[in-house]
Amino acid sequence: MSCGRFLRVFALVVSAFVATSFSPAAAVNPDSSPDRQILVMVKHPPDHYRAGGGYGGGYGDELGNSARERLARNIARRYGLTFVDNWPMPMIGVDCFVMVVPQGRSTSAVAQQVSHDGDVDWAEPVELYTARSSTAPNDPLYAAQPAASQWHLADLHQIASGRGTRIAIVDSGIDASHPDLTGQLLTNRNFVAGQPFVPEQHGTAVAGIIAAKADNRIGIAGVAPGAKLLGLRACWQPKGPSTSTVCDTLSLAKALYFAAESRPDVINMSLSGPEAKLLRALLGVALGRGTTVVGAVDPKLPDGGFPASVPGVIAVSDASLAGLRGDVYIAPGRDVPTTQPGGRWFIVNGSSFAAAHVSGLVALMRERRHSASIALVSQRRGGGPIDACATMVRVAGACDCACSSARFVKAELRR
Repeated sequence: MSCGRFLRVFALVVSAFVATSFSPAAAVNPDSSPDRQILVMVKHPPDHYRAGGGYGGGYGDELGNSARERLARNIARRYGLTFVDNWPMPMIGVDCFVMVVPQGRSTSAVAQQVSHDGDVDWAEPVELYTARSSTAPNDPLYAAQPAASQWHLADLHQIASGRGTRIAIVDSGIDASHPDLTGQLLTNRNFVAGQPFVPEQHGTAVAGIIAAKADNRIGIAGVAPGAKLLGLRACWQPKGPSTSTVCDTLSLAKALYFAAESRPDVINMSLSGPEAKLLRALLGVALGRGTTVVGAVDPKLPDGGFPASVPGVIAVSDASLAGLRGDVYIAPGRDVPTTQPGGRWFIVNGSSFAAAHVSGLVALMRERRHSASIALVSQRRGGGPIDACATMVRVAGACDCACSSARFVKAELRR
């Protein structure tokens, strides 16, 4: 596909809000599964980027764009690779080109080799990421949410509901028609190549914990029911008996690029995986623009895995973990009732859902003091179990929160 045709098709897709793949070439290539792909970054001249340009666009003319694609195809031929697709990212000064590595060759070794090419800024293999969760499918909804007692949600909602805030959920597909989520999503985009949008368990569950509607006499109440959501599908639930949820570097990069341009108050990433330079660069842009990023911790990965390991990201777990770094926050994440696709509710467990609680809490904080730096109050400075009421008392000043212990309230108000 020529670059000009690609841009015209992409513009039509965006304007129509069609929930389909953004990578038609990848969809028809049987050998382009993520585990055989590398991402090749070629510098994007800054003078071709227009401030305020549309998502993924802002180029000068098609001639320059075509030249960059020709360069990428030459690079692919040089190293015996197959050019699949491209994803321009002028916000971080690169064009990201997707290339397939033939069977029998290591993607890591090829990426390292290509990185030394004079025409390449850097290259890296496409990695896989997993949602940090376990579920109890089809169990009846428990009568009480853990946060209702542990965080005293009713008292928190007397201070704030998240009204006026926006939370980007980078996850699997969210069921926007669920009765507890109708009207809560501003957008629901699909960034997974070659797969149509479908509502999925993990993303729908995370969305419900964050922003399920309150006082509607059904289901649950989200931590921030007044917040609005940006559903960014970068992960998917593979077909078959497994309920696991996976993502890859490219789908996450597309979603993070959109999120960084949208400037939400919070980006929730209830997932974990290996370090990726491209994803770190995009998170850096989002953090630099004042967005709070919340990530789920995987104790099996160094420093809890990406994105929790990135400085500035709020790292969250559902339980205290021996030997893990001390700046991990603990939030409710066990036996949590939440929304399930198809208008149902079910019980979930895992740090994915602890992170969702914290994203909701940050939205409450942003409502009361939008420009304030985020400072969670916990049992130990910089980590440990969160005292949600003491956190809100600190943000709201003299506002009373009857649920919080006097010791926490007085200590925080003196700071």
